[in-house]
Amino acid sequence: MDTETWLLFIAAAGTLAITPGPGMLYVLSRTLAGGRSQGLASTLGAAVGGSVHVVGAALGISAILATSATAFTLVKWLGAVFLLCLGIKMLYSAFGEEEELTINSRGMNTGNFLPTFLQGILSEMLNPKTAIFFLAFIPQFVRPQEGPVFSQFLMLGIIVVALNAVPDLLIVLLSKPVERLWRSSYRFRAGQRITSGLCLIGLGIYLALTDNRKAVSAGS
Repeated sequence: MDTETWLLFIAAAGTLAITPGPGMLYVLSRTLAGGRSQGLASTLGAAVGGSVHVVGAALGISAILATSATAFTLVKWLGAVFLLCLGIKMLYSAFGEEEELTINSRGMNTGNFLPTFLQGILSEMLNPKTAIFFLAFIPQFVRPQEGPVFSQFLMLGIIVVALNAVPDLLIVLLSKPVERLWRSSYRFRAGQRITSGLCLIGLGIYLALTDNRKAVSAGS
């Protein structure tokens, strides 16, 4: 990718990574219930589970491209539409009724590191939204003409997983201040959703127009 596209990719993935959501709340809950060791185990487990989704999606996209370049283009268009819908939904949630976020630390396993790590892997692997997101987001930045699709997808996917893990690790280290912020500042959560929603909508429009320009250029 050129520098502009790399900056777009990092900006979009980074903005989504710092948006408060169920994954962050899960890590915060585990940290408050069982300490930093439990929070770290959950974070690493979710990263491994997300990496499994990346590999599966990379194999699927490679198979689609091997079958038909038109099918790959269709996947990219559907992905752009999905990003637009996701952005609109995020904006709607930001302007909706003020939500009550509760952090439940009861009934959680506070045993050793390994069980929590494995639970984090399993919970992320069984999350269909993660698979759908990777299939919608990453193909927008894959360039089949530049080399093997599987390698490109894998590299971009691992970058996304790593970016997602950074705020989770910060939550583990700063669990108490984050808990107070999360409980007290609805504006903080809404602001992050607005930023992410606008980012997704802008990305979807940009990618759709870019694909359209390429199609016009190829036809002329």
